[in-house]
Amino acid sequence: MTDPAARIDPMSRQLCPTRWFDDYEIGETFYIPSRTMTDALFSAFQLASGDNHPIHYDRHWCKAHGHRELLAHGYQVVIQTCAGAGQLPHVMGDALVAFLEQGSKFLGAVYAGDTLYPQLKITELKPGRSTGVMTCEATVHNQDGTLVMEGFHKYLLRKRPA
Repeated sequence: MTDPAARIDPMSRQLCPTRWFDDYEIGETFYIPSRTMTDALFSAFQLASGDNHPIHYDRHWCKAHGHRELLAHGYQVVIQTCAGAGQLPHVMGDALVAFLEQGSKFLGAVYAGDTLYPQLKITELKPGRSTGVMTCEATVHNQDGTLVMEGFHKYLLRKRPA
């Protein structure tokens, strides 16, 4: 039995060793677990965002306007590329300084019941003196293999300490 007075050190709980800016290569891909867009996720996103347009919560309204189901909000699709849902931020570890920027383009509708498959792929590594900027292509495909969103993320990472 462990000592109840023992303190947990959160810094000792790394899932994997840190990879520094210098350790990455263009073309590396980081998969993010798939997720099915359930009614609960639609409700949670509506609550968090405050977006109350009926296209996101009223099935009758959607069908009357030519949609087969509730339509996901664009930001609801973007958040599927959140690096924290996958391995990348754990791999970055102590090297991660900041999430600098993101952009996205929506290419297809995402409906309630669709399953999304996001990933991040390194497309550029721009070194600086003690840090570097890693640019990743962010993509989301649906269960049919259709690309429904493409975009990018930029991260500021530390170089390997001397």
